[in-house]
Amino acid sequence: MNVFINKFLNRTVIKDQIIRSISINSAFTHVNEDKLLKSWKNIPGPTTLPVIGQILHFILPGGLLYNRKVELAQILYENYGPLVRVEGGIGMSPVIFIYDPEVALNIFRNENETPVRPGFDALEYFRKFYYSRKDNPWEETTGLITEHGEPWKKFRSTVNPILLQPKNIKMYTDALNQVAEDMVNRIRSKRNEKNMLNAKFNTEMTLWAMEAIGVVALGSRLNCFDPNLAKDSPAMRLINATHYVFYLVEKLDFEPSLWKYISTPVFKAAMKCFDEHTKLNEYFVEKAIEQLKNYENKEKDKDKEKGILVKLLEIDHNIAVIMASDMLFAAIDTTANTTIASLLHLAQNPEKQNKLREEIKSKDEKKQYLKACIKESLRLMPVVGGNFRKTTKEYNVMGYKIPKDMFVIFANQYLCSWEEQFPRAKEFIPERWIVNRNDPLYYGQAHPFVYCPFGFGSRSCIGKRIAELEMETVIAKIIENFRVGWIGPPPVPTRTSIVNHLIKPYNFTFEDI
Repeated sequence: MNVFINKFLNRTVIKDQIIRSISINSAFTHVNEDKLLKSWKNIPGPTTLPVIGQILHFILPGGLLYNRKVELAQILYENYGPLVRVEGGIGMSPVIFIYDPEVALNIFRNENETPVRPGFDALEYFRKFYYSRKDNPWEETTGLITEHGEPWKKFRSTVNPILLQPKNIKMYTDALNQVAEDMVNRIRSKRNEKNMLNAKFNTEMTLWAMEAIGVVALGSRLNCFDPNLAKDSPAMRLINATHYVFYLVEKLDFEPSLWKYISTPVFKAAMKCFDEHTKLNEYFVEKAIEQLKNYENKEKDKDKEKGILVKLLEIDHNIAVIMASDMLFAAIDTTANTTIASLLHLAQNPEKQNKLREEIKSKDEKKQYLKACIKESLRLMPVVGGNFRKTTKEYNVMGYKIPKDMFVIFANQYLCSWEEQFPRAKEFIPERWIVNRNDPLYYGQAHPFVYCPFGFGSRSCIGKRIAELEMETVIAKIIENFRVGWIGPPPVPTRTSIVNHLIKPYNFTFEDI
């Protein structure tokens, strides 16, 4: 009975906190009366022990977070409410999870003009301190993924006009359509009698993603679809290295680790992998630059619109190399995983798939329903589970003092599953993105900060337009040519790590239209 009463009281407190947090004045102000604020250490959360923090909850049977069947964000909210303190211990910084969109939005909005997005500390260390070569491109800046402060601001300001200009991205439409067409032919050639692939579908989609980003970042084809592509080819080595980079970064930066104090075996493996990944990136970038030099004197290319790599090279060689390398790193797994999720949702909802196919056949240039399908898939399975920041000032959040340099995360993906934000939230309903404002499903009923699959503000994904165009082209080509289905039980629920991905096997079928 006492347990029941405690749970009831906890739920009452949580609801009361949510109601009070809606008011911006009561839920969020800059710190001005420290004496009235509770320490962030008093924020509800799993039991914490000295040195090891809350790690026992993760590793011991019976622990709240041990062998969990649902996502971490859901467990934390259901047990502790709209503000939760997580202390991993052993080399990990504390993180405050925020479940109130208005509170989170105002923290993100009030950060300075160089907001800090945590993560990839090990990769940053490699680029700034470990990598030693005379022609080190990262000597002045390490790029958008790992840089912060004024160096990041300067780099971002330099590349923004090129990568965020719609016409600079649209010029790749025909080339990306050809890549998508080649992907369709590859699927057709690899099917068995059951219309399933005789290959790993995630590997196939990763090859497509690499070929697609190569067209944009390097202005050339990488030949990832070569039927004789060897396992030790530069393309396959780069794909495998990219997978391994994400795995190692998760182990070093998102799980308890002592790498910042001693050289652990995982740290040594990471430095070796980062070095291999860097050399492969440089191989493809330098190869593309050489190809450009061979083309520039040709008459037929003189009036051709300059590509992204050419425009970056005209600004600064190192900036071009860094940006192209980061695009090859960040746009392979992320785009492939998101596209797989979109195809899964369409396979599970054949009526939506048929509606999309009709739009594709109509040659409607607006592609309204196609874009809605991708948005809806990103709502259900975004690239990452939430938006992450390291605060640059102090805040008062729900009566607690959040100090400067504290890690905070807003659980966007989890809030996208709330009925009060998106009615019928667990269903794949692309129509919610195109219905009028009076429709109960209209996406605008949700808080504007809940759905942010490409990040927020000046730290938002610079490759958003590229990723959207890549997904639009390949999904349109696949749905135009195949009736996509799924055999057997539903897939294993998504696993959240650095990037979201579905757990194989991928039981897709591709039946000719």
